[in-house]
Amino acid sequence: MAASNPGMDEDVFAQFLDQLDRYVRERLLPAEPDVIANDKVPDDILEEMKEMGLFGLTVPEEHGGAGLNTSQYAQVVYTMAYAAPAFRSIFSINVGMFNSALKNGGTPEQQAEWWPRIAGGEIACFGLTEPGSGSDSAAMQTTAKPDPDGNGWTLNGTKRYITNAPHADVALIMARTEKEALPKNAHVSAFLVPMDTPGVSTGSPDKKMGQAGAHIADVMLDDVHVPGDALLGGETGKGFRFAMMSLDNGRISVGAASAGYARRALDSALKYATERKAFGEPIANFQLIQQMLAESETEIYAAECMMRDVTARVDRGENTIRQAAAFKVFASEMCGRVMDRVVQIYGGAGYLAEYDAERFFRDARIYRIYEGTTQILQLQIAKHMLRDFQANV
Repeated sequence: MAASNPGMDEDVFAQFLDQLDRYVRERLLPAEPDVIANDKVPDDILEEMKEMGLFGLTVPEEHGGAGLNTSQYAQVVYTMAYAAPAFRSIFSINVGMFNSALKNGGTPEQQAEWWPRIAGGEIACFGLTEPGSGSDSAAMQTTAKPDPDGNGWTLNGTKRYITNAPHADVALIMARTEKEALPKNAHVSAFLVPMDTPGVSTGSPDKKMGQAGAHIADVMLDDVHVPGDALLGGETGKGFRFAMMSLDNGRISVGAASAGYARRALDSALKYATERKAFGEPIANFQLIQQMLAESETEIYAAECMMRDVTARVDRGENTIRQAAAFKVFASEMCGRVMDRVVQIYGGAGYLAEYDAERFFRDARIYRIYEGTTQILQLQIAKHMLRDFQANV
């Protein structure tokens, strides 16, 4: 079991979270129409978020970050997720998967170089998925070949659906360093690749169903040369393990975002139900409307409890592969159900773009897909259940 992480002083963190909640409601919510109209987070808000330290929440204090533990980080994500998803998306890769991989697998020299940079606001992206592979690492086509002089590597390949790619400063790229798939995915290694390295390019941002302002794009690697110290951890064959460890953190982030956005949608439905009248009274008085409100409240509360449990386990140093997957599955599926009820409560207005319910519905759909689809995670949960059962027989 790993050492526990106490995180930021709880009183200081409570004050920070209170300030963040006010910032979300007073600054970010009014900016949502701008984000939607221009499909980007406004530059002034992006700078404010950097100054607030949101890009370095989980970076150790001695390297310029806030040093939050996982429980505190998840609470920040939950709070930020009350606003449009783009605000969380822009910093989540930094403080989630990228920093987790750097913490778990980086050398002291790599940590000393990259932690201050991402804490200062440099934006990271995470390059695992490819046109022909996602969870199936054996099908990965991106290669990293050692230079003849042994001083570096040359990367070639394409990564797909990469969050933040259009404006990222650095990418953590997973690449095949062995031709054949070795046991425990040891054919995959991880590389820290500055996005301005010659040969790195990105495609145009993909047009998506929802989540305006949060950008994804392809990352193309064409004879990209990186020095030897770009290899995460300084060893080949460990990249996939670092990626999977960091995906647990990413799944917790998506679960927290799902719960936070579901809370936003339910609050919107409550307001609408008390204002909209039918048959001479607010529709909130109708029992079947109350049923949908109550079911949504119950499920959000369950997700919030799961979040507190799994993050506390992480901070105690427990292995949480199964719990992180279960939380992400439940929270993302729950969010979809809540959004569907919210549209139904809005009635015909819920189908119109001028009302928030339609946007909530589209935005939430991705939560059940990225960082591991529900189906892939169900397979993972069952695999670990069976493995644990057989180990104890």
